Amino acid sequence: MSTELVLLAVEAAASKTSESTVVVEVGDLLAITEYFVITSGTNDRQVRAITEEIERCIKEQADGRAPRTIEGLDDARWVLMDYGDFVVHVFVEEARRYYDLERLWGDAPRLEVPVRAEA
Repeated sequence: MSTELVLLAVEAAASKTSESTVVVEVGDLLAITEYFVITSGTNDRQVRAITEEIERCIKEQADGRAPRTIEGLDDARWVLMDYGDFVVHVFVEEARRYYDLERLWGDAPRLEVPVRAEA
C-alpha cells in the first residue's frame, strides 16, 4: 500500500509543480521510513499548494489517512510530511539545491516514477 500512496503523492505534486519529483528508497539504509519523496516549488505559496494537494489526495484515496506530522509550514521553505512508511519533503527550489537530499542519499535506489506523474 505504501508504494501506491507514494506514487499518489508524486502525482499530486506533479499537478501543482513542473519541478522534478524524486522517490528515494531509504528503507534498507534508514530504520524509520521506507521512502523519501522529494519535490519542490518555485516559491512559498507553491510549496503550500503542493503540500495541501498531497495531503488532500492521500486523505481522499486512503480512507482519511493524514500525515503523522507536518513541519515547516510556517515559512514553507522545507515542509516535511511524515506518513510513517514514507516522508514527503517539499522544498522551495533554492532550499532543495542547498540541502541536496538527492546527493546525500545518492547511494539509495530510486523508485521509478511513471511518466504521467512527471508531466
